[in-house]
Amino acid sequence: MGASTSHFPIRSLLIANRGEISIRVMRAAAELGIRTVAIYSKEDRFSLHRTKADESYLVGEGKGPIDAYLDIEDIVRIASEAKVDAVHPGYGFLSESPEFADSLIEAGVIFVGPTPDTMRRLGNKVQARNLAREAGVPVMPATPPLPADEAQTLKLAREVGFPVMLKASWGGGGRGMRIVEDESQLREAVAVARREARAAFGKDEVYLEKLIRHARHVEVQIMGDAHGNLVHLFERDCTVQRRNQKVVERAPAAFLTDQQRSELCSAALAIGRAVSYRAAGTVEFLQDADTGKFYFIEVNPRIQVEHTVTECITG
Repeated sequence: MGASTSHFPIRSLLIANRGEISIRVMRAAAELGIRTVAIYSKEDRFSLHRTKADESYLVGEGKGPIDAYLDIEDIVRIASEAKVDAVHPGYGFLSESPEFADSLIEAGVIFVGPTPDTMRRLGNKVQARNLAREAGVPVMPATPPLPADEAQTLKLAREVGFPVMLKASWGGGGRGMRIVEDESQLREAVAVARREARAAFGKDEVYLEKLIRHARHVEVQIMGDAHGNLVHLFERDCTVQRRNQKVVERAPAAFLTDQQRSELCSAALAIGRAVSYRAAGTVEFLQDADTGKFYFIEVNPRIQVEHTVTECITG
């Protein structure tokens, strides 16, 4: 399930991550008889993920504990040196970086994840919304990326209708998000959200989305291969959140009817098929608790922390 087409089995795999997800990938690789290679920052030299792998290499020498795992050039060097067939990015770090995937493919290494083109199309939330609309999936009323002109921004906000949710076009994790109740809050909220987005994602593009007061947050995990096959692994309910960060995940979502579940999973597959999705990914939706209607929010083009919940219900 790599981004580059391979005509040979994966015999060795480098995991470009640390901690729980790194160990989980190694376990799956071991079950398949695949040799595993770990990378570790200097601070992680005694970490468990290093000892679980068949081989391990220091990455980003002289860099900080986070920057070391973001060193694309050094990870590609290690992948070549260790003669691995593929690299799994896990979640976080470089998992949603099309530049990382491009660099690996150029080095003749399979990227275990979506294609760089798919990541680019889904990484920008405004673009992803347009894609969902084209696939016939309902989306929340929203603005295009907000212009620098304040009067134009206010005009766009009025068209969507207050209250609105202000969001960063790139990235996730709740950063750059804030509720704007009325016009008096808009100017300051946009300025703060832009600063947050630039600090977190390197891009200060933001947009406005209609706020649903009584919303349920539900997501569908999908899985695709390099041959055009795509399946869903049902849904997870992640409504319980604090500061827009998920606190509790449960599956199946108790509030869904069989028909709603079918519609939701079909919508997730429609979006996945529109980009020829491969590997693991998650399509997120909001449900208006008052009307029962669903709206597409975004796609996370990677495995998620919450994959373990799906493993529990699917085996």
